[in-house]
Amino acid sequence: MKYHQKKIAMITAKVPWLMTLVFSMQISCIAQDINTEFNLRLGEVPQTAKFSSDTMSIWGGSLVKGDDGLYHLFYSRWEKRLGWAWVTHSEIAHAISKTPFGPFEHRDVALPPRGAEYWDGLCTHNPTVHKFDDKYYLYYMGNTGDGAVVGGPGDQQLNSTHRNLQRIGVAVADSPDGPWQRTEKPLIDVSPEPDSLDALMVSNPSVARRPNGGFLMVYKAVGKKNPGVWGGPVVHCVATSDSPTGPFEKHDQPVFQAKGHDFPAEDPFIWFQDGKYRAIVKDMHGAFTDAGQALVMFDSVDGFDWQLAKKPLVSTLQIKWQDGTIQKLKHLERPQLFIDNGKPVALVCAADTIDEANVIHSFNVQIPVK
Repeated sequence: MKYHQKKIAMITAKVPWLMTLVFSMQISCIAQDINTEFNLRLGEVPQTAKFSSDTMSIWGGSLVKGDDGLYHLFYSRWEKRLGWAWVTHSEIAHAISKTPFGPFEHRDVALPPRGAEYWDGLCTHNPTVHKFDDKYYLYYMGNTGDGAVVGGPGDQQLNSTHRNLQRIGVAVADSPDGPWQRTEKPLIDVSPEPDSLDALMVSNPSVARRPNGGFLMVYKAVGKKNPGVWGGPVVHCVATSDSPTGPFEKHDQPVFQAKGHDFPAEDPFIWFQDGKYRAIVKDMHGAFTDAGQALVMFDSVDGFDWQLAKKPLVSTLQIKWQDGTIQKLKHLERPQLFIDNGKPVALVCAADTIDEANVIHSFNVQIPVK
């Protein structure tokens, strides 16, 4: 290779116009590299990659590899007997495995309830975990309230007080085994202006390190433009910071929008790869493809202007297991990509089915990335 590079240099030195041509071709190759179509292909799932419980509802896992060589899964859980009570009784727990595809074994509760007087005192939910330099950062949403469960088994009603008190936090530790240090105040709070995008509540953060330094966050927000206790519209906002623990500066333009939809997307996971920011997003109503509710991909050059990817569909509501069976799902969401040494390895998702008695059976799944 070095011999050929020297020959090219000798020739182009004698023929200036050829040097210009070679330089243009190099620039073109770099541009093609950046604009190469990114395609996330999913593989068949081993049975060991299903993480479930007979007594606990399981939801929203995020995976990181520890310095101990183990794989640490942080996930939401609450007692199954309470019904779909995530908004009042969820806690973020911690499981370990020798491989990213399980089997995972519950180890402890990373962020337990700590009292109704705290902003995240009664509920912690939807974790996303990262290792930045020598520390671990566990981003999550938390809330407090009256602790009352609305509805029962098979009922998906929400306690509106808890829902509207959702805020975003981060806990920091030297090890994925903890102890995790939480803050007295949220990392991202609602904005005080009544017409702001996030005037009512904020939740579901996703964070990526920016290639030129600093950190980019995308988070879910609900405003007060729409009347009623639930507010609306439901949008996603961007914030930036020089530090993983903030303070984050909010930007006032919503992302992942779709004309005619007040709630088009949810659960984005963002990262930077091959010259662009990437996002996997839950398409709530088939706003972005003709596949209906599904997981779809967006990309962005700067992290602020997001466009639907050229091949956006990541997955429909099903899992293909290694034994050849295909399982249809009620939901497949909370996508969290596990990346090892710059390579996507597994797409970690929350999934559920509903039986004939209208009881929800939820679990986490780690889907191999080809």
